[in-house]
Amino acid sequence: MNIAQYIDYTCLNPSATEHDIVELCKQAIEHNFHSVCVNSCYVAMAKQILKDSNTKVCTVVGFPFGSADSKAKVFEAENAINDGADEIDMVLNRGFLKSKNYVAVLRDVLNVKTAIGKKPLKVILEISELNKNDIIKACEICLDANADYIKTSTGFAKSGATFTAVKIIKKTVKNKMKIKASGGISDFETALKFIDAGADRIGTSTLIKSLYNARQIRNTRIFKQYIQTIENTDSNEQQQNQESTETSKISKN
Repeated sequence: MNIAQYIDYTCLNPSATEHDIVELCKQAIEHNFHSVCVNSCYVAMAKQILKDSNTKVCTVVGFPFGSADSKAKVFEAENAINDGADEIDMVLNRGFLKSKNYVAVLRDVLNVKTAIGKKPLKVILEISELNKNDIIKACEICLDANADYIKTSTGFAKSGATFTAVKIIKKTVKNKMKIKASGGISDFETALKFIDAGADRIGTSTLIKSLYNARQIRNTRIFKQYIQTIENTDSNEQQQNQESTETSKISKN
């Protein structure tokens, strides 16, 4: 499976340097990842580097806590779009959700979605801080707000994506929204399991493509060993036949 177009290749480290972003973009181009996900201060820079590629630029809004005022999130999102962002990942206001102020949660998401128009909006729930009912309610609100994706995690909480949460989200949104699994996904096999569970996009700071290539190399090595085993078996059989023939000649003499 070519996993490249599932990958949002991510560098959201607050200490990330310009060099880090350049390397992120170069690797994304090399492996044809769907997007890079960077902090908003690097959106214009990433857009410039990626201008001749198919890789998109994604950025975060209200990151990582989601507790910024809705007007601030809207401004941040609009500014990112103006700088060249193709997709927005905004963090849900969990305080409002836990307060059962569902109207405020809806307004927050809807304001950002309205501001960015047709650009894809992914809403980050931070599942490690929510129970099952919270996750379901958050998904229902995001459906009402016409968000495009539910994203599991920021990567800055105590844990990241889980298969259980992805399945709960999938059961709630069905095919009306997509799912981005993010946080703690660092190898091909795990990413593939999340896709099988219902994820449409994988957020990761690990070069998963290289691990996929490593898997191909390992399979090639196993195949070569298999061929070598067959050749050795054939060689042994030929040697045994030759020895048998020589033994037969000696007996006749």
